[in-house]
Amino acid sequence: MRDEDAGAEAASRVEAVRDGPPAGRLRLAAAFYRGRHARYGRAELSFLRWTILRGVLDPPDGDPPGSPWWRAVNERLLLDKTEAALLDGSPASDPRVALWQRFLRDPSPASWYRAHNASVVAGYLENLHLAVAELPAERFMMNVALMRVLYTHAMVAHPRLALGPLAPLGPFLGDPRKGTVGFFLDLRRAFPERYPLTGLSAESLIGAQGGLPRLLDHGVIKDRTAALYRFTARSLDEPRVADLHHDGLPDYAWPAEWLPVRPPGTVHPRTRILRLAARATRPEPPQGR
Repeated sequence: MRDEDAGAEAASRVEAVRDGPPAGRLRLAAAFYRGRHARYGRAELSFLRWTILRGVLDPPDGDPPGSPWWRAVNERLLLDKTEAALLDGSPASDPRVALWQRFLRDPSPASWYRAHNASVVAGYLENLHLAVAELPAERFMMNVALMRVLYTHAMVAHPRLALGPLAPLGPFLGDPRKGTVGFFLDLRRAFPERYPLTGLSAESLIGAQGGLPRLLDHGVIKDRTAALYRFTARSLDEPRVADLHHDGLPDYAWPAEWLPVRPPGTVHPRTRILRLAARATRPEPPQGR
């Protein structure tokens, strides 16, 4: 199929599920992962099921309606993957679609993360205008979700940045085919399973974080956030990613007047266990992809 025809067909398939029950989006996403690629869909489809349970992918006429931002980001991911599958090896003009084609030809954890994160980052950048209409607690969740998936990519593609001396564990822990990746990408341990998050603030979400999410965000990821976003910008050939943080903290759709509460938050003093986690995984400077 030619590039323009594949793009039009992909858009038609996404349009067909856009305003129906969210299960249609799940079916379209799952259809991409077949044969030798099946296990790579584990993390993505698990996260998608969680967003469906939250209600963020519900139709605009739902009661309550879904989130325009989450729906748009999900559609970017669906469009890029569907077009890549339809092209079946024919050249893609879109670099994101080309990354998905590369994954289809030569599946690996690193090629999956590059393709997946390129689509997710594009969804974030394209839909900033929708993000700023969301509640602060929802925007906080957006930042944590992005930070976590960028970090798991680094565990596979640059484990010394992600885990320092514990780098040999990175490719195993971050492998999207394994259950271990759920510890990093499963937000159920940290956030309520509902939408909208009326009556909740970013501060309350930070304060309610459980021990394991707090250990990950504040003990491990926090000290390497700036380097992590720079690494992602180079890996995805998307320099704008490097601007999605400020002073080492992610701040997508996070205006300056909301300081000092900033994703992932700094309200927790470093306990002994957090200091030990930071020391054990002290980051090293990023090198290459």
